[in-house]
Amino acid sequence: MNALYIGLMSGTSLDGMDGVLVDFSSQQPRVIAAASKPFCDDLRAELLALNTPSHNELHRAALAANALVAVSAQVVAQLLAEAAHRGVSKSHVKAIGTHGQTVRHQPDQVCASPSGTGYTLQLNNPALLAELTGIDVVADFRSRDVAAGGQGAPLVPAFHQSTFGRADQTLLVLNLGGISNLSVLPPPGTGPVLGFDCGPGNALMDAWCQQHTGQSFDAGGAWAASGQLIPSLLAHLLDEPYFAKPPPKSTGRDLFSLAWLAQKLAPFAAHRPEDIQNTLTEFTATACITGIVCYQKNSKELVVCGGGAFNLHLMRRLQAGLPVLQVSDSSIHGLPPLQVEAAAFAWLAKQTINRLPGNLASVTGAAGARILGAIYPA
Repeated sequence: MNALYIGLMSGTSLDGMDGVLVDFSSQQPRVIAAASKPFCDDLRAELLALNTPSHNELHRAALAANALVAVSAQVVAQLLAEAAHRGVSKSHVKAIGTHGQTVRHQPDQVCASPSGTGYTLQLNNPALLAELTGIDVVADFRSRDVAAGGQGAPLVPAFHQSTFGRADQTLLVLNLGGISNLSVLPPPGTGPVLGFDCGPGNALMDAWCQQHTGQSFDAGGAWAASGQLIPSLLAHLLDEPYFAKPPPKSTGRDLFSLAWLAQKLAPFAAHRPEDIQNTLTEFTATACITGIVCYQKNSKELVVCGGGAFNLHLMRRLQAGLPVLQVSDSSIHGLPPLQVEAAAFAWLAKQTINRLPGNLASVTGAAGARILGAIYPA
């Protein structure tokens, strides 16, 4: 059997750990097994708290990283148990690619660095994951790109190109995780692959929904759909310098934080919560649409992945704002929306193991192609 790779991903939404076991022996990746495990409330709260400066951060971060790896190891065990029913054993798995949990992403913060580079920080303990699973682990994918002057994100466009790329048209792929990011995939030989973070994805919508309904997300976007748009609030949210920056660019909770949201919402406290949710959804859609319209020439389709693909109201707003494109989720291209990012980190692990570049300088702005990640042998 061909060497297989496991990919683990916990994104900005902080909802849990997703994992896939992937066979890359053909051009179209084949997911052999998929598993996920939600974070407990305490771990989710701690990961969210560690995204803002606080006391005793280093100790808390180390313990949170260990807890994160414990969840990762459970997901790996689920994947292997599912794969065993198909005649696949642990010995077939070449490596695990694990992203960890981003708690700081400051690729442009150069003031504290004598080398003139910023930094990105993901909570993880890949040595412990190798110990718990008995499988080689590849981790810390973003740091090398940042060291080479890049944004360190998004890294998924290279995987999107290898998986979804078309020979006859430019394909657009939008990942709607906690943060939204776009991949622009031209036919081979016609131009560089491009990509950047559009802005918030689910993060702010989820936070507002949790605060006012007790639910971790707005299922299907039904709550947002029950509200009315607040045009002045939408304009206030869009009045953020990040949106005017040209690519390469990336962002995260460092900018689009709960504190940022509270400051933006302060003048609108009298409005109904469902109206604010409607406007936050429109904000996510508008930020994505603004990024997409510049690149939709020669394209007929927008493929959406990530948890936001299940927000039917958000998908309708994207389609309304992009009438020349067919907006659909990634399942019609062979990968369900919640498996794409985990599969991307399995692919990145494969690249690292085979000493092949994982970044695209045209996306991140790095000085060139780089082999990403560090290998922790079992």
